[in-house]
Amino acid sequence: MTVAVCSFFHAPTGTWSHLVSDFDTRVAAVIDPVLDFDLESGRASSESAQWMLDHALGHNLRIEWILETHAHADHLTAADWLKRKLGGVPKIGIGKGIVEVQAHFANAFGLADFRADGSQFDRLFDDGERIALGPLEIEVLATPGHTSDGVTYRIGDALFVGDTLFAPERGTGRCDFPGADAATQYRSIKRIYASPDDTRVFLCHDYPPAGAEPTAQTTVGAEKAGNIQLNDRTSESDYIAFRKTRDATLSPPRLLEPSLRANIRAGRLE
Repeated sequence: MTVAVCSFFHAPTGTWSHLVSDFDTRVAAVIDPVLDFDLESGRASSESAQWMLDHALGHNLRIEWILETHAHADHLTAADWLKRKLGGVPKIGIGKGIVEVQAHFANAFGLADFRADGSQFDRLFDDGERIALGPLEIEVLATPGHTSDGVTYRIGDALFVGDTLFAPERGTGRCDFPGADAATQYRSIKRIYASPDDTRVFLCHDYPPAGAEPTAQTTVGAEKAGNIQLNDRTSESDYIAFRKTRDATLSPPRLLEPSLRANIRAGRLE
């Protein structure tokens, strides 16, 4: 089944958010929405999320789910903002691995009164869980490795892969965050590659070179054939060695602390 997907790019963080809907019932889900945040002033704003919301309302879409692929370390989620703007109607969902992520960062940030039990979210998903989106079905696939809470959402002929995969020419997500593991990510990506080659793959990030347009989607076949870091010819040992070397050169995300402080709370700001 082909589903309607409209993608929105947040250039300051290189993030794609996706609005998924059923043609007939107008029921919709938002995946990985972004809240604008200025690090220097510490101020958050909602221009990007408002753009997506205006599009949804202008097309008479009824947002029932706000889905996070993981607790992002490079941008603040707009999940709580969207839920409040829509009168509390949409449910915010994330994978059950969020509890482990919450426990780590509550300790790292000294959040003594924080409840690391996932209760800040409306739903914690198990691997293989299926939820309704009108006549559509959302299947949850656990795809940890980049983080311990990573999930991919399968909706019709589309996969929403978070930071597990990037466009073929840009590779895969880093594996040096707490709870991350390159071998686990290898197996998660192989699980994605088991889907039919024409399956659409919607990305959470793209970082195009100057003058190039960002890539919102690719296909399983394109990733298997041409991903520069993990294609269908890459061995697990080679991938682990590559990620270890590559990740040692990467700096922490610029918005890591403000992002995770908000994102382990489903977007609620302190």
